[in-house]
This record gives sequence, structure tokens and C-alpha cells, in this order.
Amino acid sequence: MAKELVLIDGNSILYRSFFALPLLSNDQGVHTNAVFGFTKMLLKVLEDHNPSHLLVAFDAGKTTFRHETYQDYKGGRQKTPPELSEQFPIVREILDAFGVKYYELDQYEADDIIGTIVYEADQAEQETIVYSGDKDLLQLASNHTTVFLTRKGISEIEAYSPETIQEKMGITKEQIIDLKALMGDASDNIPGVPGVGEKTAVKLLQQFDTVEELYDHLDDVSGKKLKEKLEANKDEALMSKQLVTIKQDSPVEISLKDLQYEGYDTRAVMQVFKTYGFQSLIGDVEGESDESYEAIDYNVIEDFSEVETDDEINMLYMEMLDDNYHEGDIIGFGFVNQHGHFLLNSSILDDSNFQSFLEDPDQPKIVFNQKALLVALKWRDIELQGVTFGLQLAAYIANPSSHDGDITSIAHHYQVNDVSYDEEIYGKGAKQHLPETETYYDHIVRKADAGYRLHQRLNEELVQNEQEDLYYQLEMPLSRILGNMEYAGVKIDVERLKDMNEDLTTRLDEIESRIHELAGSEFNINSPKQLGKVLFEDLELPVIKKTKTGYSTSAEVLEKLQHEHEIVDQILHYRQLSKLQSTYLEGLIKVVHEDNHKIHTRFNQVLTQTGRLSSVEPNLQNIPIRLEEGRKIRQAFIPSQQDSVLFAADYSQIELRVLAHIAGDEKLIEAFNNGKDIHTQTAMDVFDVEEDDIDDLMRRQAKAVNFGIVYGISDYGLSQNLGISRKEAEQFIQKYFESYPGVKEYMDDIVTKAKRDGYVETIMKRRRYLPDINSRNFNKRSFAERTAMNSPIQGSAADIIKQAMIDVTNQLNESDIEATMLLQVHDELIFEVKKDDIEQLQSIVKEAMEQTIDLSVPLTVDYAYGETWYDAK
Repeated sequence: MAKELVLIDGNSILYRSFFALPLLSNDQGVHTNAVFGFTKMLLKVLEDHNPSHLLVAFDAGKTTFRHETYQDYKGGRQKTPPELSEQFPIVREILDAFGVKYYELDQYEADDIIGTIVYEADQAEQETIVYSGDKDLLQLASNHTTVFLTRKGISEIEAYSPETIQEKMGITKEQIIDLKALMGDASDNIPGVPGVGEKTAVKLLQQFDTVEELYDHLDDVSGKKLKEKLEANKDEALMSKQLVTIKQDSPVEISLKDLQYEGYDTRAVMQVFKTYGFQSLIGDVEGESDESYEAIDYNVIEDFSEVETDDEINMLYMEMLDDNYHEGDIIGFGFVNQHGHFLLNSSILDDSNFQSFLEDPDQPKIVFNQKALLVALKWRDIELQGVTFGLQLAAYIANPSSHDGDITSIAHHYQVNDVSYDEEIYGKGAKQHLPETETYYDHIVRKADAGYRLHQRLNEELVQNEQEDLYYQLEMPLSRILGNMEYAGVKIDVERLKDMNEDLTTRLDEIESRIHELAGSEFNINSPKQLGKVLFEDLELPVIKKTKTGYSTSAEVLEKLQHEHEIVDQILHYRQLSKLQSTYLEGLIKVVHEDNHKIHTRFNQVLTQTGRLSSVEPNLQNIPIRLEEGRKIRQAFIPSQQDSVLFAADYSQIELRVLAHIAGDEKLIEAFNNGKDIHTQTAMDVFDVEEDDIDDLMRRQAKAVNFGIVYGISDYGLSQNLGISRKEAEQFIQKYFESYPGVKEYMDDIVTKAKRDGYVETIMKRRRYLPDINSRNFNKRSFAERTAMNSPIQGSAADIIKQAMIDVTNQLNESDIEATMLLQVHDELIFEVKKDDIEQLQSIVKEAMEQTIDLSVPLTVDYAYGETWYDAK
């Protein structure tokens, strides 16, 4: 018999994960927070229990046999947010990768499937574990079955046996259904007996054992009002008991013998983790792939003069264990051409012949990541020249969603499978290490060999897709520009950051004292339990939302209480400043280079499917500039030379201008061509008022709708942003489309085109493939349709700022002014320039950025300069 059977309530865990975790999405724009939480739990289940039998049960649909008893069963539930719905298909992909069986049954709920399997397991005296967030399943606890319930979202798990149920709740596990029958359950719209809470219900069951016994002895109930409530709601109580009773003889077509779990294939799990951006979980994947490859012949070279180079194709692959190529050690190079395969160990960098090869612009080189190689060599005083092809960029342009961006994922995508993932060779995180020399030498050469075999195929794909210009004229030149920007870095006034940190600490202490004064007592502001008591018991503020563990004190709840008491604003401000201090002030200080006092952020050119750049270590695009204290952080960004200033230029509302151009909406085009404020114009149209009647709230809501349309926001997302109902949000979106029919027509047409072609394109022919655009699954198809609508807009805006960076760089190279491009943050470019050259830089940047592309509406650029980045805004 099996060691342990584990049954997981799929719907319950996904729902709890969705509402417990922030609304995260991966680089493909797919929401993943619920799946991420579910997967973390699954990994923990596998680690803790090593089950020999395993099943995840799902609800089959909205209608069940219980609706025959009570038509309003689960009535009144809010529609599942699309951001959650789209994750249900993904969790099945995760389960497939893990080799975990899942099951659903028409007209029945996951509870009934689990209950039926538990019954069979109990009969066989099989030790069983049930995971859920729903207390209803406690009724399944037995001598052989333990129910694990999630608490605090999914961060804590509590085990319930019949004994612990009795101990913690004061009733037997058989009485769980009677408890729910009396209490009712608002989440499932089970009526119960109005006015009977858990304490009263437990007291009644301790006296009368069951609901039936209670009604047989109703005269023995003390309390006239309670007796009247019970008597008036007898039918509801008995019906409620029927509704909450899990059916343990459901007509499932699986049994214990079908649920054997043999474990998972490491490679399959790592691939799906990479697909959905779960890199942080890769280190939790255990086991190694047993796949072996044919031997590959290569020579280990320490003297580059022994290598015969090629006049056309030399594949050079650099291997570093550290993602940060500014600081990491190079452990070797793989080199492949028609003359053979070579491993160049790290000492080759001291070889003058190799240095000459790297710096020779006439010696062609195919590389994997041009920017990483360029920067790593710059730190070693070597100027890389002659790169003709970058595999990572080419694969990203050909299809930005088909792989994870590392050479092994790209190789596997193109069926070049004889190369391992890094995690299999080096491990991950604390387990990372260099294996035997022969093992990682072979790994490096295999990567170089994969690149050598792939480059022609990738180039042909770019030609076929008409993306040569996008690749060779935009992305490749930009890669070099970004590398130079990274290496240049931006100077940081570290003492200023430290002073800000001290000032913020003082400010936080002041706010903390004020909060304690308003509360009338001292307490831990960071403790939700203590804060909840202060707000809702001591100060008696209205309770907005309760959780399993007490009062909710989330930002959403506090924002709704802002007008109730001064303390709420103080708490919100305290939280904002605390995050600012820990994430940005202290975070920036940690990444300042100790020798040159600069920050060398890394620009990721191959991450987003829209083509936008992102930055890491640090992420300079997320400094919260809406908060004055956040904006002041930019005061620490300063010129590196005397008599220089920082100059910032950014596009004004570029995505909305791109929308106007692509959609051809006459009203939008007219507004931009006449220089109108587009958010005010939208507010006038949506609210049907004159310009003088627009207030700040109206404009803010119009702005949210404008940008929401660009980002394909749903009514749920807009309602969360604005703090309004989903119905109001839906009306805003509908009114917008009525006001701008050209936009609505574009949205409809682009979806039709996507269904026909399978992809959408930007103005510069950047593609985004949409494999689910014709899916039978409503949620997958809906997400793909929203993506089809917004990707051409976001992607075109990204392409324009990239082209502007190239145009500006080219003009600066032709000029004699001293100016360096330092940063790109969204639609903004930041330069360091000598004070004497400000006017000339201003002219070059404005002209280049505004004339980068010809649209039906003007591109406008705002600019400013000053002694710090803060002053340049």
C-alpha cells in the first residue's frame, strides 16, 4: 500500500494564492501570482510528504447538483477576475510538467471528488493528506486522513485531525457540517440561521450534538430570541446542512490505483518555470536529468596563436556564473568555426593574440550576448569590435516568448537538444559550484557549438519575417550603445543618500510617534494584528474586510478609511516611507561601485515581449517619483565631472500618440495636432462636460482610462486602480470607445488580423506571437485578444525611443560636444553634458527625438537640466 496519498483542492488554493499575493505577471504579460503561490505549495507538499499517490481536484463549472436543491447556491459571488481566470489553464501546464494527475467532474465540486477518494482511502486504511483553504473539508478528517488548511493567505498551514478539531473548535469532525448549517456561509451563499455565529453554533452543538437533535429539542434552547430565530429558519438550516455535506460517493472515474505518482522530470519542470518566469523556484527543483549526449571533440587552448580563425564565421561564447557581467569572473570561452571546437580558459584574456582578435573590426565574430561580452571586456581594457551577429538578440526578435533567453533554452526551442541547462551543471543559489573541469569545459563548448549551428537558421528566420532592419539597424546598434552606457555608469552622491536615509529614519520616528499619539497607545505598526486591534476595536473604525486571522489592514482597506480618521493617512505614509527606505535608499547604497562611486545598472534588452527595456541591479525605472521623498532620491544622481550637468529629455504621452496614429482616430489625432491636453479632452468626452467643469478627480480618472486602454486593462483592473465598482469601470471603458470610435475599430480589426496571422506587429515590424488567439478556452483567448490590442502600441513606443537613442548617438558622434548618454528610463533619456555644450545638446536631442519617425501626430519632447537628476525634471 502507498506510503501517503495527497489530495489538493485546486480551486481553493488558486483562489487563496491570487488574493494573497500581489498581482504579478511574467515578461509575457501573463498574470502568474496565483500559479506561483500554487506551485510553491506544490513543491513544499512534494518535499514534506514525498507522496506515492497524488491528485489535484478542480471544480468543473458553475452549476452543480447542489443547485437542484438551492438555486441560489453560490449566488451573489462576484465574477472571477479575468486576471485569475487566465491562470487556470496555466496551472494545468504546471501539473503536466510535474507529472501530477488532475481531475474534474461535471456537476460536482472538487470537494466531492476529494471526499469520494478519501472514503476509498479510509476503507483501505490509507494515510491521506488533504490540502485546502476551505474549512468545509474538515469533515473529511479521520484516523487516516489529516486536513491541512491554509492560513494567512497561503503562507501558513495548519493540520487538523479529529483530535485537533475537537481541541481547537470544541466540536467533533462530524459536527463540522452542523456548524456550517447553523452559521451559514456567505461565500457560498448558504443561508444557515441568520444571527447565529460560530460561538453560538458551537454552544448549541455541544448541547444537542446535531441540527436534527437541536430541532427535536427546540424547547430546551435558552433565550427567547435565539429560539425564535432557529424556529423561523428550520428549513434553511436543514437545507444548509445538505448543501455543506461533501458527497463521498460521487461518480468519479478514478480510484486510488490511478493516482500513483512517479515524480517529475527535472528538465520539463525547469522549462515551464522559465516560460512563466519562476526563476526563484528553480533552486527548489530536485534531481538531475538522466539524459546523456554524444561526446564532443574539442581542444583546450592556452595560446590563441594555435587557433586558426575564419574569414566569415567565428562563434565565440563567453561563460560566466554571475549574471552581473560587470563584476563576475569569466571561467572560459567556447570557440567554434570550420576548423574545429576549442575551449579557451580564462587565462586566454592575457594573450595578446586573443586581444588582437577581439579588437579587430575586420575579424567577424558571432557571439551570444553582445552587450555582456562588450562590457565584460571593457572592464578588462579590451574594446570588442567586429561582432556581426548576436544570437540572443536574434532569437528574441524572431519570437520573444518562445524561450527564456539563455542559449540552452534557445537551442532546445530549435531542436538542438544536446546541451544542458546551467542549473544541471552548476546548481543554483547556495548550491552553485564548479564541477570537475572536464564537465564544465564540455558544457561551455556545447553552448558555443549550439550557437554555431543556430546562427544561420536564426538569420534566415529574420529575413523571412522581414525583420532584418529591426535587428541589424535597431537592436544590434542599440546593444552596443547600451553596453557603453552601462560601462559609463552614473555618479552617485553616496553621502547624500546616507543623509537622506538618516532624515527618513527621523521622519519615520516622528510619524510613528504621531500614530501612537492618535492611537492612545504604543504598538507595532508593522503588525497587522496589533494594527487591526487599534483601528477597529480601540478607535472603532468601520470594518471593511475580515480575514481568517482577524481584520484586514491592507492598503486597499486603509485607502477606504482615509476620511474616517487622521491616523489612517499617517499609517499609509509610514508604509510608503518604510518601503522607500528599505528598497531604494538602502538598496541603492548597496550597489554603488566602491572605486568610482557609480551605479552600473544593467539594461535588459531581451526581456519584455513588447520590446521595452528594463533595468536591474538597481531597477532605476521603479523609483517612486510620485512621492516627493521618492523624487528626492534623484538628488543623489550627479555628474561625474566638474562643470557638467545632467540633462533629461522625455517624450510626452508617446503611447497615446502612437495609439492615435495606429488607430487613425480623427478625434484623437485632432486633439494632439491642436496641442490639447489629452486627459482633459477624454474627461470632457467621457463625462460629457465642458472643459471648465473638469476637476482633478475627473482628469485622474480619464488618465487612468487612457492608459488603461493602451495596456488592455479589464474592468476589474480599472476598478482596482480607481477604487470604483467594476460596473462603473465597465461604463467608463464603454463611454471611451463611444467617444473614440476609431480606437474601437482598431481594437476589433487588430484582433481579427491576429486570429488570421497568429501574431501582431509594431510599426517597425516587431512581432508578438499569440498562440492562444484562437483557443477554445475563453480565458486564454480573451487574454490573447487584449494582448493583440495593446502590443502594437506599447511595442511601437518602445521601438521609437530605441531608434531615438541611436539617432541621438549618431549625431553626438558627429559633433564636437562633450556629452554622454547615461540612462534610459521608460520614455526618458538622461545625459551628462558640459555646461558650455547645453544648448547644442538641447538642439541635437530635441530634433533627433522628435524626427525619429513620421507619425500622423507630432512627437513632442520635454527637457530640462540641472546639477542633479532631480533638478533636471
